[in-house]
Amino acid sequence: MTKPIADKAEVTIEYPDKVYMGSFEQSSRFEAHLDGSGIALTLERPGAEDVRKSVHLHLHFGLFADILRDLAATVASVPTDDVLHREQLIEAVAALHKALQAD
Repeated sequence: MTKPIADKAEVTIEYPDKVYMGSFEQSSRFEAHLDGSGIALTLERPGAEDVRKSVHLHLHFGLFADILRDLAATVASVPTDDVLHREQLIEAVAALHKALQAD
């Protein structure tokens, strides 16, 4: 089930001979879930053929865990006075932690 994007995502895919860039804002939707081998993330921008787009990403658990560790190591880049974003991250990480312990 997709949900509205509350903030914004920017995506860039670089190939040797071309670059694809796009953003997904509040008119877009997302879906994220865990499956048997990792996390699946879909970003979708609905609309006419010339504006609609989607990105599908699947990360295996080991890579996702490495990403979380790297994020933890760089959390100092989020200003301490950015209370809103820090609280959003704290609540989301706490919910993930709680859900993982429940199983």
